[in-house]
Amino acid sequence: MALGRGLGELLGEVETAYDNNSGKSELNIIEIDVNLIKSNPYQPRKVFNEDKLKELSASIIKHGLLQPIVVTRDGDKFILIAGERRLKATKLANKKAIKATILDIEDSKLRELALIENIQRDDLNIIELAYSYAGLINEHKVTHDELAEMVAKSRSSITNTLRLLTLSVYTQQMLGSNKITAGHAKVLIGLEDDQQKVIVNSIIGQRLSVRETEQLVRDLKLNENKINENKIKKIHKNINFKPLKKIIKTLDKENFSIKTGKDYLKIEFNSNDDVEKFLEFFVKS
Repeated sequence: MALGRGLGELLGEVETAYDNNSGKSELNIIEIDVNLIKSNPYQPRKVFNEDKLKELSASIIKHGLLQPIVVTRDGDKFILIAGERRLKATKLANKKAIKATILDIEDSKLRELALIENIQRDDLNIIELAYSYAGLINEHKVTHDELAEMVAKSRSSITNTLRLLTLSVYTQQMLGSNKITAGHAKVLIGLEDDQQKVIVNSIIGQRLSVRETEQLVRDLKLNENKINENKIKKIHKNINFKPLKKIIKTLDKENFSIKTGKDYLKIEFNSNDDVEKFLEFFVKS
């Protein structure tokens, strides 16, 4: 079974069987005690929108669950494959059981199915999506092109999303909680962690647009360049050697090779005799 293809086929069969509701399908849709269902340990989604869960819960109370969840057996219990939002909303509605389809899935496929199910069927936030992409790439050794074909996205979209994982933890948290947008975040890629935090706080506090954020980053880099230039100027500032003019003139008469620049004075010694002569000169001085 090719990577990513299995879940699409299985869920397609589930939807068809449930929509037809003919009772002739080989897929068995049954009621399962919600307390017997465990979350998939490889579930990439960490945050669920509470308002949307409440809306879904209210819909389940009024209309019932329109699409069953998908589970696999785990001893006398079950592991969730698809439909965590539906399961959470059902529990929120104080329902004791939920409609589910039981599939025979190998443990090794659970992570793959959880990632693909979320990518294709749910609105992960951009950071969760990036970690899902990274999980598939790292575990299944797929290329960006292969992943793009698998999830029906462009290669550039995959690459740009993965680049968000280079952002600081703080920036990722603010992006994941929708305090800033992906457009804001992309502007911050490549900045130091402390710089990112300053700009992220400015975006949130001042409600900056992406364009305003771009200008802020440009200003930051410009100021940083000026600071670096000033540091270089301080390091290579002109040194006044006039107080040493008499000594330099005397050493020159003694045939020492003397060279001066803006920030250096260089005396060349060609032999041990030159060293001794130089020492004698300062002893006499």
